[in-house]
Amino acid sequence: MHKDTLPPRERPDLAALPPVPGPRSLAESATDRAIAMLRTHSLPGLVQQELTRMILAGEFDAGDKLNEVDLALRLGVSRGPVREAFRALEESGLVRLEKNRGVFVRQIATEEADEMYELRAVLDEYAGRRAAQTITPDELTALRALVERMDQAVSRRDLDTYHATNVEFHDTLVRCTGNAKLLATYRRLVNELHLFRRAAIAQRGALPLSVREHHDILDKIEAGAVADAGRALFEHVMGSRERMHRARGEAKRPQPQGKR
Repeated sequence: MHKDTLPPRERPDLAALPPVPGPRSLAESATDRAIAMLRTHSLPGLVQQELTRMILAGEFDAGDKLNEVDLALRLGVSRGPVREAFRALEESGLVRLEKNRGVFVRQIATEEADEMYELRAVLDEYAGRRAAQTITPDELTALRALVERMDQAVSRRDLDTYHATNVEFHDTLVRCTGNAKLLATYRRLVNELHLFRRAAIAQRGALPLSVREHHDILDKIEAGAVADAGRALFEHVMGSRERMHRARGEAKRPQPQGKR
């Protein structure tokens, strides 16, 4: 058993603890949450989640070296869970491990990003067409709630919230297909594209345009317009690719044609 986890018999039974008078302190609440998470997740899994969050939030730039010792100290764990998390992050496409050199946040050339956007456009188009055929009222409500959160982020000019909610919207949409293999492939692709996508939506005027496109996508899905929903998603992704090129000051490649 890893020394960073408590054996089950030593974990406190929260239900058996006496009530604490008055509001609980922030430290107590944090401890309760940590214990609850450890009951349902492995420590390396928690470390992986936090490192993923840090990378996707832009706390590390592409090409940055990740120091195992520093991260272990920062996260309050031993080096073992960090090392295991690194291996999982390599599989998810977020980092690369170089023998005798260390672990680095993955850098992607523009040409490779172009190919990724094209593949993602095809996957999103399929997800949109499928959702227009099979989406349930509950799934549609969940997607509407995410777009409303994106509206609020736009009004506050909150790029971080918008970026995270945008990722969640598309992930939820792909989950609506019920295709687990598609979801796994899609998530890896999105992870690899995260730095480019963030730069694209950070441009002036990009957020209002992006959220309008999400409203349009949902309207077409709700209406059951299969071809239109797929086309809207395809063009939405390819528009993101164009914004990526503008953010990098580069000429874009010819846009492939979606299915009609």
